[in-house]
Amino acid sequence: MTSHHVILRVVSKLLMPVIVVYAFYVQFHGDYGPGGGFQAGVILAVSVILYALVFGVPEALRAVPARFAASLAAIGLLLYAGVGVWAMLNGGAYLDYDFLVEDVPGGHKGQHLGILLIELGVLCTVSGSMLTIFYAFAGRVTEIRDEDW
Repeated sequence: MTSHHVILRVVSKLLMPVIVVYAFYVQFHGDYGPGGGFQAGVILAVSVILYALVFGVPEALRAVPARFAASLAAIGLLLYAGVGVWAMLNGGAYLDYDFLVEDVPGGHKGQHLGILLIELGVLCTVSGSMLTIFYAFAGRVTEIRDEDW
């Protein structure tokens, strides 16, 4: 490590937790205003990409392996699809949030739960996909093999 990168490394270490907290703020504030899973997923991926740009891609791969990023994208997709299937199993249409939970007439528990789960699925899918794309462009990961896991 060269000494002329010390300030950059210290400032980025201070910024990364703030970026992650802001991503979760955008995620959970998305019900009430601008934001949501897509924006939060990109912001969350940016924190790891900043780490990779400052400390190097190999170090970022040790912190967040490519296999984890790809798995995160798959988990998000399964969560999104699972909410729709859950609603169908309860007698509703695909992604009909009213059928997710039993609720009092006029209540909206299913709507709130459905939106929360869908947005979490989008967050996982987008952040995992963005990191996988970044790693591929960085040239460090050309394929994810079973022995890497």
